[in-house]
Amino acid sequence: MKFDAITMAQPVRRVPALVHDVEAAGFDGLWFTESGRTAYTGCTAAALAAERIDIGTAVALAFPRSPMVTAQIAWELADATDGRFILGLGTQVKAHIERRYGMPFEHPGSRLREYMLALRAIFRSFQTGEPLDFHGERWHLDLLPAMWSPGPIEHPDVPVYVAAVRPWMARMAGEVCDGVHVHPFHSPEYLRQVVLPAVREGAAAAGRDPGDVAIVCPVMANVGTTEEEIARSRDAHRLRVAFYGSTRTYHGVFDLHGWEGTADRLHELQRVGDLAGMAATITDDMLDAYTVTATWDDLADVLVARYQGVADRLVMYGSTEGWQPGRDTMDRWATVAAGVTRGSAAA
Repeated sequence: MKFDAITMAQPVRRVPALVHDVEAAGFDGLWFTESGRTAYTGCTAAALAAERIDIGTAVALAFPRSPMVTAQIAWELADATDGRFILGLGTQVKAHIERRYGMPFEHPGSRLREYMLALRAIFRSFQTGEPLDFHGERWHLDLLPAMWSPGPIEHPDVPVYVAAVRPWMARMAGEVCDGVHVHPFHSPEYLRQVVLPAVREGAAAAGRDPGDVAIVCPVMANVGTTEEEIARSRDAHRLRVAFYGSTRTYHGVFDLHGWEGTADRLHELQRVGDLAGMAATITDDMLDAYTVTATWDDLADVLVARYQGVADRLVMYGSTEGWQPGRDTMDRWATVAAGVTRGSAAA
């Protein structure tokens, strides 16, 4: 397994120093989220500073940008990183796409599938110079004069991953994508029983090897050196799990464990702004299912035991927080990174 860090909204000027620390700590990759700041500007700054780590979006939003715009950005980042850029795409939820970005959202799964196919066609035209001729239900792309193409690059096979929670999207990923970004709100059981079988089904339908589809798992870890530190982390993640679980279309992640109706309850509590009630809804058993709890000394072993054979990459939420002004946290993550590398290799 590869062991990655992730960063939330990050001012661009801080990215080079962050990249230096992430590489020094032994992480294999650095992922940029897209929320108040775009993922791509951070990736660009990282691409110019990184010497060895992979750089990726986890995840950039597809629908606010046309496939051509996304393809151009990804192409330049693939070139700048010598092939170490990974394009991670997601749909977001209906309210944000329609009311924040003013873009259509209907049939997001099939829309994202067509988006993926359009990207492949555009990349092929960039690299070979062949005429662009893509016609789907939503996008028609057949104009790419040579002067408007970035032209061929040394690493044209840009890996594209998609965010998937429900089976349909996981099957689609297995069919046409290079990887799956698992939602942070997951359990190993949900991955084994729902996500991975769907990926395999999609890959088989397309005549692909399921092993060619990378499984990327963000991990929420309750970690500390004392019981008090771990308890504070569990309380913080209790609310985060509640927030993620309030998306009603994710109810299957609860239902698999016998906690039917939890997503609906969380949604209603969120609607009235009852954050304390949301957090209280997440029991200790739920928290243990969806997060990892360990001391710093034990974390690497716990991660390997939980995810070996399931994930190809682990992405540690919160891993870039608290590195300044002191470096104790960074040094601890360096020890964990080394432990995961040893443990997964031995397994």
